[in-house]
Amino acid sequence: MSEPIEDTRQLSRRTTPTWEVELLISGVAVFAMLQLPGWLDDGIFALEPRLGEDWRQILILGYIYAKSAAMILATTFVLHLLLRARWIALVGMHSVYPEGILLDKLRLGPIQQKIEREINKPMQERIERADNLATIVFAIGVMLATMLVAIAIGATTLYAAGMLVATVSVSRIGAPIAMIAIFGLVMIPFTALLLLDRHKGAHWPDDTWQHRIMRAAMRGYSRIGFSQSGNPIMALLASHGGDRKAILLTTTVMFVTLASAGLSLGMQKKPGMFGSYALFPKSTALEVESAHYDDQRNPARDPAVPYVQSSVIIGPYLKLVVPYRPLHAEAAMRATCAPSTENREGEALASALLACLHDLHPVTLDGRTLTDLRYEIASDPRTDRPALLAMIDVRELPRGRHELRVARPPRADRKADKDHPDPGFDAIPFWR
Repeated sequence: MSEPIEDTRQLSRRTTPTWEVELLISGVAVFAMLQLPGWLDDGIFALEPRLGEDWRQILILGYIYAKSAAMILATTFVLHLLLRARWIALVGMHSVYPEGILLDKLRLGPIQQKIEREINKPMQERIERADNLATIVFAIGVMLATMLVAIAIGATTLYAAGMLVATVSVSRIGAPIAMIAIFGLVMIPFTALLLLDRHKGAHWPDDTWQHRIMRAAMRGYSRIGFSQSGNPIMALLASHGGDRKAILLTTTVMFVTLASAGLSLGMQKKPGMFGSYALFPKSTALEVESAHYDDQRNPARDPAVPYVQSSVIIGPYLKLVVPYRPLHAEAAMRATCAPSTENREGEALASALLACLHDLHPVTLDGRTLTDLRYEIASDPRTDRPALLAMIDVRELPRGRHELRVARPPRADRKADKDHPDPGFDAIPFWR
């Protein structure tokens, strides 16, 4: 007995019941998700100059995972809207032409027509496949984004635990080494339990001590998220499509998005790293960077480097602002300023720290050290970050090009680069 023909003016009874909610969520959230990566970029550029080495690593780690999740959600919602639009178009066209594709009325040769009849699917089946594909894409995107958020929380917690171990051990054990050790202590036993269960679990009856120990250990891991039931969407995909395909899809998408998030951060910090610029001259000493001029810099994106009011100085004074950068100054201050700051409080401590920063940031003008330079405690008015302020008298300077060099200690989170050595200063050319 043949199945009853469904009314083409109504949706199939097998239509995914959540399609309306999926469309609502995608339509509402897609615009926010498309803007979220930019908001995250603004956030990291605003926060990074305020942090030292350890906290900066946690910030970057959280940023990469958060941006990856935002990119996955944005891509998911856009792709889901397109797939749902295709499904709606198929449903609409089927209601207009309920008889389906009429191959006899197409100008096809006999061989091509025979092939088309073999591969042609009924419209109801095509509609159902389009419906299912849209729902699966929606579910996979939400699942991957949720997994990245969970991994971000776990990774930042793990790094914080590594920092705690490094602090307790008085830096005898580095935070990355401690983090790797803690990760191994968690994952190696879990992997061993899985392998034992696969190869020996069937040979251990329920009343044996091996079975009881395995059961207790695996139940403990399941309570902290190491279980298939903790991620039902992944379990459904793996059970219906295969473990290997699900794992390959998950790892590939995560690797691509994490790499893209890290690459985008690097490209925003160094726009010249992408493009055919191999023959363009590169020199830190000769480069005129817009970040060194207050009327040209972008405080939301440019690094926290010393700057003056403009590339052309008209007035009698050159206003030099040197932002406080923990990555450069903190380690050097702890090493050199400790004797001068011991047993001091209030104004005395502030004066000692200001004198220490003065010694770490000497200034030369056209190769001549400014011995009468005086720093004031100030802040960057456009970013509200602490900074040093110096007013330099330039009334006696002749017309033409001049160069200001502000010394700085090397960054604490980097080793010496033989190919691109750190000059140890920021060069600011200006004109009178």
